[in-house]
Amino acid sequence: MKYLPLFLVTLLFFTSVGSAQSGKTNDDVNLEIRSLGVEKAITVSFDPGGNASKIMAVTENFSNAEVERAGIMAMNFAMGFFYPGTVLAASPERLHFTFWAMTKKPRFAENHHLTADLGSGKTLDLGEARYSPKPRENMEYLNFEISRTDLATIAAAGNLTFRLGPYTFTATSEQQKVMRSLVRVGDISNTN
Repeated sequence: MKYLPLFLVTLLFFTSVGSAQSGKTNDDVNLEIRSLGVEKAITVSFDPGGNASKIMAVTENFSNAEVERAGIMAMNFAMGFFYPGTVLAASPERLHFTFWAMTKKPRFAENHHLTADLGSGKTLDLGEARYSPKPRENMEYLNFEISRTDLATIAAAGNLTFRLGPYTFTATSEQQKVMRSLVRVGDISNTN
């Protein structure tokens, strides 16, 4: 009978240690990124000063023909999210989604509304960007916040086209792979 309290304390200790480790550690995330073959596109970093981690994905550029039609030099997009510490304990509900347009003249200042054409006549309206021009850097940043569900829907589209302001950009298969991979990496129910 005197061992019962010791047993209960031991059980509580291991239960609390096990629950503290639920989720994905940054090391787990890095392993998953490598297993998906997107280590050049998706990175995880930790800021000890802020005790926060960031998972960020940067895609390749859109086609030269589409970029030239828009009158810009290059454009790609990036996505990501932050979480406290070094363990992704909960899947993010919202993600940052930003288009990076390199241009000498503003192209999106007047119109920066985004829709995703998913093919088969289906579209997803993602709203207005928080527009951030950086003329000294020849850059325009078009910042959106989207749900993880919307990102998964976009990534799964068979023939994805973004309509950003008056211009159209067709997603490459590699861009869609990066989006699908980010959705998977951010899903804590998905572990390797």
